[in-house]
Amino acid sequence: MLEVRALVAGYGDVEVLRGFDLAVPAGAIIALVGANGAGKTTLAKAIAGLLPARAGTILWAGEAVERLSPRRRLERGIVLVPEGRQIIAGLSVAENLRLGAYALRRDLGEAGIAARMGEACRRFPALGERLGETAGNLSGGQQQMLAIARAMMARPQLLILDEPSLGLAPALVRDIFALIEEMRRDGLAILLSEQNARLSLAIADHAYVIERGAVALEGTGRDLLGRPEFAERYLGMGKGAASAATEAAERHAALVSGLRRILAL
Repeated sequence: MLEVRALVAGYGDVEVLRGFDLAVPAGAIIALVGANGAGKTTLAKAIAGLLPARAGTILWAGEAVERLSPRRRLERGIVLVPEGRQIIAGLSVAENLRLGAYALRRDLGEAGIAARMGEACRRFPALGERLGETAGNLSGGQQQMLAIARAMMARPQLLILDEPSLGLAPALVRDIFALIEEMRRDGLAILLSEQNARLSLAIADHAYVIERGAVALEGTGRDLLGRPEFAERYLGMGKGAASAATEAAERHAALVSGLRRILAL
């Protein structure tokens, strides 16, 4: 679905991405792992069109989109949930949701926007109960849910999540990751840039480790968790704990799968 080939991007005189390659198949979760400043957010912005590509190609369903505006990319189904949520605190929950469909408002009309808000409220019932409230009064977890719900108003095919668990309590982090898995089961492709490497690798179909703006390692989440050099560098553990991390990731995935089966009964 998405292919990034030899992408170069940066800020001013600083080149952050140096020939980056990546692929996101339809309906897959692809994780980005790396230290702060490695280039994860730069990559997310470049794919969404918020940062121009200096060289390289971004292919979406076979079409080169690196020269398209952010709006045109959104219309094609590429939607970014930025780091820090960036909801509009002074607007109501409903108004924030409407902003998610703003670029499509002429095609959707009021009836279409209302229908999509209804979908958002069914997926996020806590938001449906607080549509008239000021978004700035929501908890951190609710604000993150609102940021994702706002993005879903555009009905994306690729959702780019930049640090969705940042600043959240552990229980809320689990809720966010359960939601990400649920969206993948609905057929949504997800590019996940996340500080919690263990959890992101536990649910990812494939992962890229970024160092200095290029791919240093790639593989399945289980594969990367099982590599001692990866565990030592990115998870802060010794070699003896690498296998434990793999087992913990497998237990987490099994727990989530079991809970989902129970909830489906």
